[in-house]
Amino acid sequence: MLMSVEIMLNAAGLAFVTAGARWGQVDGQVMFIFILAMAAAEVAVGLALVLQFFHRHRTLDADAASSMKG
Repeated sequence: MLMSVEIMLNAAGLAFVTAGARWGQVDGQVMFIFILAMAAAEVAVGLALVLQFFHRHRTLDADAASSMKG
């Protein structure tokens, strides 16, 4: 899911930069900077989830996630 959000953010950033270049304004590039900051925050959340999973289960095996139900 996080990877899908990352791809959508990149697509939105590309659209902003393209629109800004088309109309000759820097607003698209400014919005792209904000989108990059949001993407970096998303990566930090994903890394925190992976670290928390490793801390609890001492493995990064995805099959161990079934014990997280409930």
